This record gives sequence, structure tokens and C-alpha cells, in this order.
Amino acid sequence: MPGKLKVKIVAGRHLPVMDRASDLTDAFVEVKFGNTTFKTDVYLKSLNPQWNSEWFKFEVDDEDLQDEPLQITVLDHDTYSANDAIGKVYIDIDPLLYSEAATVISGWFPIYDTIHGIRGEINVVVKVDLFNDLNRFRQSSCGVKFFCTTSIPKCYRAVVIHGFVEELVVNEDPEYQWIDRIRTPRASNEARQRLISLMSGELQRKIGLKVLEMRGNAVVGYLQCFDLEGESGLVVRAIGTACTLDKLSSPAAFLPACNSPSKEMKESPLVHPPSHGCRSTHNSPVHTATGSRLSQNFSVSVPTLIYTGMGSGSAGKEGGPFKALLRQQTQSALEQREFPFLTLTAFPPGLLVHVGGVVSARSVKLLDRIHNPDEPETRDAWWAEIRQEIKSHAKALGCHAVVGYSESTSICEEVCILSASGTAAVLNPRFLQEGTVEGSLDQRIEENLPVGCGFCHIPYDELNMPFPAHLTYCYNCRKQKVPDVLFTTIDLPTDAVVVGKGCLIQARLCRLKKKAQAEANATAISNLLPFMEYEVHTQLMNKLKLKGMNALFGLRIQITVGENMLMGLASATGVYLAALPTPGGIQIAGKTPNDGSYEQHISHMQKKINDTIARNKELYEINPPEVPEEILGSPIPEPRQRSRLLRSQSESSDEVTELDLSHGKKDAFVLEIDDTDAMEDVHSLLTDVPPPSGFYSCNTEIMPGINNWTSEIQMFTSVRVVRLSSLNLTNQALNKNFNGLCENLLKSLYFKLRSMTPCCLCHVNFTVSLPEDELIQVTVTAVAITFDKNQALQTTKAHVEKSLQRASTDNEELLQFPLELCSDSLPSHAFPATKAVTVEKASPMGDGNFRNRSAPPCASSTVGVVKMTPLSFIPGAKITKYLGIINMFFIRETTSLREEGGVSGFLHAFIAEVFAMVRAHVAALGGNAVVSYIMKQCVFMENPSKNQAQCLINVSGDAVVFVRESDLEVMSTQQPAVNCQPSCTGEVTT
Repeated sequence: MPGKLKVKIVAGRHLPVMDRASDLTDAFVEVKFGNTTFKTDVYLKSLNPQWNSEWFKFEVDDEDLQDEPLQITVLDHDTYSANDAIGKVYIDIDPLLYSEAATVISGWFPIYDTIHGIRGEINVVVKVDLFNDLNRFRQSSCGVKFFCTTSIPKCYRAVVIHGFVEELVVNEDPEYQWIDRIRTPRASNEARQRLISLMSGELQRKIGLKVLEMRGNAVVGYLQCFDLEGESGLVVRAIGTACTLDKLSSPAAFLPACNSPSKEMKESPLVHPPSHGCRSTHNSPVHTATGSRLSQNFSVSVPTLIYTGMGSGSAGKEGGPFKALLRQQTQSALEQREFPFLTLTAFPPGLLVHVGGVVSARSVKLLDRIHNPDEPETRDAWWAEIRQEIKSHAKALGCHAVVGYSESTSICEEVCILSASGTAAVLNPRFLQEGTVEGSLDQRIEENLPVGCGFCHIPYDELNMPFPAHLTYCYNCRKQKVPDVLFTTIDLPTDAVVVGKGCLIQARLCRLKKKAQAEANATAISNLLPFMEYEVHTQLMNKLKLKGMNALFGLRIQITVGENMLMGLASATGVYLAALPTPGGIQIAGKTPNDGSYEQHISHMQKKINDTIARNKELYEINPPEVPEEILGSPIPEPRQRSRLLRSQSESSDEVTELDLSHGKKDAFVLEIDDTDAMEDVHSLLTDVPPPSGFYSCNTEIMPGINNWTSEIQMFTSVRVVRLSSLNLTNQALNKNFNGLCENLLKSLYFKLRSMTPCCLCHVNFTVSLPEDELIQVTVTAVAITFDKNQALQTTKAHVEKSLQRASTDNEELLQFPLELCSDSLPSHAFPATKAVTVEKASPMGDGNFRNRSAPPCASSTVGVVKMTPLSFIPGAKITKYLGIINMFFIRETTSLREEGGVSGFLHAFIAEVFAMVRAHVAALGGNAVVSYIMKQCVFMENPSKNQAQCLINVSGDAVVFVRESDLEVMSTQQPAVNCQPSCTGEVTT
């Protein structure tokens, strides 16, 4: 056998009372792996049993080690009746299969029950002995490392980036299977959890095999998602970027954690040129097949090409020999490799040559039951269609790669919306060649790529643009053309020149639809989608100009479908790029007859918009330097002359120069008010309240314009559930309620974090879902990072509280929280909207949870708190080791919702338990932090009349070992245990 798994059960503590007569428990443990089960002796009458069992040994194939989780079940022994279940622990063995990973998993694990939650802890030791297997036909992928981070991991160097890997597996959902005997809710939930763990392991192994076929050794930007299709089945899918990574041995080579995560890492990406004659499809027909059921083939794709967001490349015939060389090298690369989709969002200088803009596609499908789980061709074909459409859009923009790529689904009954988006880009072809990574900086200098603005240059031919666009010469290098605005799904490049600070920009939209079934429902959704996309993009453009900015980064658009409505939520970080022209203002125009009072109202709103733009420029310190008129060239040509010139392809570069656009006060962006919806859009612009003084927010890892970060961080997760009234629901009322829900959620977060000012909320990730009819759920995860007060605006605590309370006069709940950082939520009856806010904190089980067994460099004893952050780095620290990914799925159900504090108390307790279990698994691996943490799914279902609720949560992240920068100098002479204690004073610990 190529592998031997050894497990030892040491002890348990804080077990629940199972014998009411003695107030004690007769506990024993079942250890199961695959089809083999071992049992410990029964430890009589104790809540803190000491088993100290022998080593249980499992001889298994290495693919089973990847597929199967180790299942540990704690039970109470009963002589005359069935044994009572206390709880279970699932341990992923995959982190032990890396050559550089930990050799043992050892620690206290929370015992989890899907009905009662955490019920004590169990101390387990797990070891794996692997034997060499030279069988070239083996089905395991041991040794392939997985990373959730969307940049090259710290302490690693990318040798080559091979390209895109994807896989999905399907199965029937145990929740909807017919069974011969009555199944309890606990058994149903545990069967679901076990199946998802098996499918997750199988999926990871299959993706690892694809990476090995590419001759890679790692997957970066690994994103795994679960599609709960109800009676149709269960789908687990994953995407990632296959790479070959080398470990950096010198501590001096590690990245400074306070900088952008990819600043000093060199990668070798994959690039491919566009195929000539390929155009994007703007209207996709409904796909049908003769003799096939409509439920398997119904498809309406809604492509979205943000033409206003073009972002990089050379224009016309300018660029000289480098442009010709670039085309020649990319054509050669295309002949050898496929079109790349990269899930990376951060790149080193020199890799990203040009950015074309955001490309996205959506498709509406009708679900059908999965007849054969071993052949998921239907789902594979659906995603293949989406990717092909994305590919054609990128080629239409003159790009040969898609970066920052992601996929998502939204399911309601039998209708599923498949969505994919990314950023069309041109990558440096020299990074394809192995051995050129070290010299990438020299290559960039040799190729004369402008530093700080090259990615903004348009990649398409100015004389043959596939769409109308407003172009001007780059304000930085004055050589290439740039668009007037830029939309992307990636993080801001580290060498980009930014004026002032960035901010979070959101577009929110709700649209009612009639309740329908099957094909009629899918048709209604398909008809609504294009208009929703257009309105979301219009909102983003308006709000961007209202902020006085000209670029969006980290754009994420989510369309969610419910029984009687569709909701859209777009989040991005707005910045002012020095290379792009100054944005024009916003002008309001109306079509109504002359009316004195109406014109006065329009004039008043115009004045408020102008004042808001001026105030935002002052708030975000947007003061671009003046550019002399004579440098930028001649004014805009007349439309007739310009169209004639654009049709000519024989113009010389000198003649093209005369077509430059004026940078001065450009024509304002016109908002035409011709109906009630347009008036609502204008009012929504003016009611967008900026963060209180001392706060900034963004959805990227680093706030543009702030570099003086401290080591004080605080991660939090907040969930809010609102039940709408079914009376007189209109689109305007829905939009107002949705806007108020999101704004109040942000206000409450600012209020709780006011003691950390000045600070920035980074990596703000909003997720909206419609779990039931007339029920809206909004989940947000972010991290608050403080920055140096000496270089920031000084704001007293009293002033912050006063401004917050003034801004929340219509939100009385904010005034009910205590002044210190709060991690508790009030009962559900206190608010019209039910909410749960959970701040990352230590497990309530004590320090034993986080005992490091493999002795990492920074800790030889206990660690007080395992840090958790959605960022790929930890400010003020260096990551020295990656221990593997944490990918966990939990189900929690209750039949006493009101007794547990309502929806708010139930969700808060469940999220806190998820934090505790993630920390316990990381500590058992020998880690002291989780980076790139994300809550990928939080599905809540409620039945108030029966006092029941159920919640499903899926989380993931990278388990790491980090060392404080201040500790590196004294590690060899002082005991590092104290130095490894987190320095976050705002963190709630117990």
C-alpha cells in the first residue's frame, strides 16, 4: 500500500451531560476512514475522559487519502438502548501529503453537532507515512499545493504559470433522496456534510492531476463552490491557475507584509494573441436541440462588454518594433497553448502589459435531475459555452488573455443563472519562457514599457475600434492613447500612479418579476437580465463621476434570482489614475414642458450634484496636476471629420497625432430625466452618504493612496436578514429598502469600529441572496486596518461618535450598542431587520485549542489567538510557511429558534462556532494565522411558524505560519512565544 494513516485519540474535555441520573457521560470514540472503523474503550462517568488509545492504523491508497476525510465520532454508551451521538469531527488529511507541509496534525478539535453546535473538544494526533509510487497510471495528485490567495504566495517564486484548470463533480443531494426508513434531521445533515467532504476531496485530486499533466506543482487562486440544485442534485466545482512554484529559502526574500502582496514576486504568465476575424456576440439565441428536453438545453446568454472601461495597450501604428515583436511572440505562444483564463488578481511589474476592460457573460438554464453522477457533461457544456463567449469578447478588445476571472451561480427552484467575468488583458509573452523570471525587470526596461501607465494604454487599434470610445493621449507618458474611464476586476497594479485616495463604490438594483414556472420563468429572467446589466453599469458610471474619479478596480457584479424578484449588487474600488483624463461633471436634463417650479427643482439638484463632486474631491484629496494645453495636442475634431478619419486605415502616425482629444473641461455626463425611474436614480446618487470622518473603505486588498499601515487589524463578518412586506411592492420601494439595508449595515460597522479610527475597511465583500419569498439576506466580510495617526487626519472619538449618531437618526439600533467594540448582537425583536455581527475572536474553549504541535519558528508553546484575515498578507509580519488550504462546510439546524435569540442569535452563534473550528484546525497543523479567508456561501432558511431554521456555511482560506517583523531580529536569542501573541488591541478575546 502506498500510504499508512495512523490516528491516536488522547482525551476529551467539556463534554455535555448525557446521563441525567448522574450528570455525567459514558463516552467512547469511533474512528472511521473509508470502510474501516476502530473504536476506543468506553470511559465511564466523566465529562473529561482520558482515552490514551493505541495507534489506529489504516493502510490505504494515496488517492483515498485525498478523497476521504478522517471521520471521528464521539458517542455516549447506553446499555439497553442505541448509543447517543454527541458530535463529530472531520479532519482533512491532504495538508499532510505535501513534502514541505507539517508531518503531524495534533491538537484540540471542537466536537460539532449539526443540531446543538459545539459540544466539547477532543484531542487527536494524526500521522501519515507515504511510500514512493512510480506507477505512471496512478490516480492521485499528492504533492500538488493549493492556495486560495489570488496572487503568488509569499515566500514562493513563480517559475512559470501554465494556465487555467477547472473541474466539477456532481451527485444526488441526500436531503432530497427517498429512503426506506425515517431519517432524523441530524442524520440527514451529517450525510450531506460527509458527501460534500468526499466530493471536495475528489475534486481537489482531479484538479491536481490536471496540474501534474501540465508539469506544474501548485494551484493558485483556487476557488471551490457548491451549487445546491435542490431535487436536481448537488454540484461541486472549482477553478484555479496552474503554476510551477519554487520555495524561497532566504527570509530576506519574503515580501514586506505592509506592501501590496505581489510587489516583489516575479511570475511567468501565459499569453496568447487574438485570432483575426473573431467578434463578440451581442445577442445569443435560445439554444435548443431536437429530441432533447428543454430543461437541459434552454440557454439565454447575456454578454456584457463594458466598452466604457477600456484600459491598456498601444494605439494605431505607434509602439514600433516592440508592437510587432509582441504580436509575433504571442502568435507563437498561441500555437502551443490554449487561451488563458487566470484567476490571479495581482501581478508583478512587467507581467501585465495592457488591460482591455471587463468582459462578462451570463446564461439562464433550466435544471434537470442528474441521472448519472459519473458523467457531468451537461454542466461542463454549460460552462464551456460561457467561457467561449468570454473568450470572444476578449478577442474583440484585441486581448489574448482574461485575468481576475471568476464564476458564480444563482439558483431558485429549477432556474439557474450562470455568470462569469474577468478582465481582458495583454500579458508579456516573454514570461512564457522558463528562466526569464529573474530578468523580467530588465526586460521591461529593454522593451521601453512606460512605468505606471502602460497597463492603461488601449490594446485595440484606434482606427478600427469595435465600439465608439473617447480617447486621449496618456497624461503620464504622452505617447499612447488611453480611454476616459477604466473598469477592471483585478487589484490596482503596484506601479500605478494614483492621485488621492480610493473609496468603495456600490450599485444596487431590484426588479420585480411575475411568479412563473419552468420555461416561462426562465424566459422572464432572460428578458430582464440585459436591462439590469445596463442599469447597474449606468449607476457605477454615475457614482464614479460623482466621486470625481476615473477608474474602478476589483469590480464584482452579482445578479441574484428569487421567486418574485431579481437583485443586482456591484462593488468596486474607485480611484483617480493620473494617466487618465479628468472626468467631466454630471449634467441633468429634462424632457418635460417648461415649468418654473420643475426647472427650479432641476436647478437645485444640479447645484447639489456639483457641490457633492467638489466635496468628494476634497474628501479624497483628488488634486491632479495641471497639464499644459500645448502638450496634449489639438481639440476634438468635428464628428463628420472624425468618422471619415476613423474609416481610413492608411493614415500616417503624424496625421493620427492631430486627432488628439482635448483634456480641458470636457462635455459633462448627461443624466436625462424622462420618467420616475430616472428621478429615482438621481436621488439615489445624492443620498449616498460617505463614510464618517476617520474611516475609508474599499473592496481591494489595499486602499489606494494609503501606505502607512500599522499591525492592528480586525476581521468581522456580518449577516442581516430582512423580510419584506408583500403589500404594494414596487421597483422604487424595493430599491429604497435595499439601499437602506446596505447603508445601515455599513453604518453599524463604522459605529462598532469607531475606537480604531483612523482605519480602513479593506477587502469588503458583500453577498446578497434571496433564500425565500420576500426574504433578503446580505452578508459582508471585511477587515479593518488602522494606519498611522501622525500622517492621517486627526479626529477625536467624541467627534466621530457625534457624526455617526447624527448620520443614523433614522437607525435607532446604532445607539443601543455599548461604546467598546461589540461582538454580541441584540435579540431579533429589537430591529425590523434581523442581524448578526461576529467579530473574529478566540474559541471559548480556552488556550488548549491552539497548541502548536509541529513547533513553527515563531512558537514553541501555545498561541493565544489564530489570526484570521481575508487579505493575502498580515500587516507588520512575514509569512514563513504555507500549511495547506482550509476548506470546510458546516450545516446548523435548530427547532428552537426563538429560544436561541431569534435569527440574530442563531446566526451569531453559528458563525462564532465556524471561527472556532477553523482556528482549531489551523492550530493543529502548527499554524498561527489564516489568510485569504472567505465565506463563499451562507445559505439561511427559516420557518417562523414552526420555530425552525437551518443555515449552511462554506469557508476557505490558507493556513500559514507568520513571524512579526519586530521578532525576526531576536528569534535566535529570545523565547518567541510572547512575540507571537497578536498585537491587535481591538480584537475581542475570551
